[in-house]
Amino acid sequence: MNKYNIEELREKLERCRKVNLDNVKLEDVDEISSIKIDRRKPSKERILDFIMKTKNPYIFKVNGKLVRIRFSENTDLTVEDCLTNVLKNLYR
Repeated sequence: MNKYNIEELREKLERCRKVNLDNVKLEDVDEISSIKIDRRKPSKERILDFIMKTKNPYIFKVNGKLVRIRFSENTDLTVEDCLTNVLKNLYR
């Protein structure tokens, strides 16, 4: 996992989390189906790859529809748990 600049990814997450949805144009958002992640990698690396490959890991398109994900700060779930649940629900 040395290929990841964790501090840079942390800054990206913080910056992306604060984006106002009113300022987002649909054409500027990644289509989730076009983001290719190697499923053979450990889950932590897949999450890091997702963060690196997306313009904004909190906002993306699913079949042309804008989707924003948020995480509650009052829970015992990890980000990994939440992302895993979101992706499982998308690909049911």
